[in-house]
Amino acid sequence: MSAEIRWGVVGPGRIAESVLPDFAHVPHARVTAVASRSQERADAFAARHGLERAYGSYAEILADPEVDVLYVATPHAQHAAFSLAALRAGKALLVEKSFTATTAGAAEVIDAARRSGVFVMEAMWTRFQPVVVTVNELIADGAIGEVRSVQADLGVSREYDPVDRLFALDLGGGALLDLGVYVVSFAQMLLGTPQRVVATGSLFPTGVDAEAALLLGYDDGRAATLLASLRQALPGQARVFGTAGWIDVLPRFHHPDTIVLHRAGADPERITRPQTGVGYAHELIEVTECLRAGRTESAVMPLADTLAVQDVLGRAAEQLGVRHAEGTAASMAPFG
Repeated sequence: MSAEIRWGVVGPGRIAESVLPDFAHVPHARVTAVASRSQERADAFAARHGLERAYGSYAEILADPEVDVLYVATPHAQHAAFSLAALRAGKALLVEKSFTATTAGAAEVIDAARRSGVFVMEAMWTRFQPVVVTVNELIADGAIGEVRSVQADLGVSREYDPVDRLFALDLGGGALLDLGVYVVSFAQMLLGTPQRVVATGSLFPTGVDAEAALLLGYDDGRAATLLASLRQALPGQARVFGTAGWIDVLPRFHHPDTIVLHRAGADPERITRPQTGVGYAHELIEVTECLRAGRTESAVMPLADTLAVQDVLGRAAEQLGVRHAEGTAASMAPFG
């Protein structure tokens, strides 16, 4: 891998627009190309962000020898098919959350990444936020004793629109894959993989979940209570409870800059760790440095954790009656 890591963007939509400016804070990284199924959209994105090359097909960026790693920002149901094609082309990947639409899709991509030895990471920016790193350090140092429970919520009020990606079953819409992934990943980071998942909620007419409440249970009695919703705004706060205190992660917990540490018998301690840029820079730095070091996955967001989170989401979706499926390569055409 070259000293400079050359990035490409696949899917020039809203999230990619938000992420691109943070590359200004990433040493040894340069975004060189963008791909869309629409040449016009690719050209406009490249012009806005000063990129050298704009492709009107995904095949073209996969064939570009001057792209080392691809940031995949297409809808969830398109991640698996594209990622498998990218791995066959030897391209490293940063794949937006949710990693795939189904557990089977995630397992297939992860197996292919491990067989090929090509770097892949889920873009779960929460784990890389400086104050979340501090949470993990405090817990490792015993600041709140043994962690026994996690609470987290994340919700937005969105007007139902059956043609919007968020409400489209074939694109992986719904609260679980868009917002629930954050609460589940946060709990899994702190508690590990649960033995039991209990879910309740409601659906939109298109068959995607409008809201979901999850109880994650562990054989030793630990638990997580989690909420995700597209029906109503929620505070976006998380709490981590231990045997010797607790930590409040102030809203919105999925990209926080402040926590309040409550040690047993001590006054609350407010701790602030600002993000660099908008907050995406930290995961971009992780991928860039992993590639420069020749690593095939991240220790902060390992593939085993991604698969565990996807499995929880899949089990919850099944209980709610949501039937997600992975898209095919042909189905990606209108949405690039």
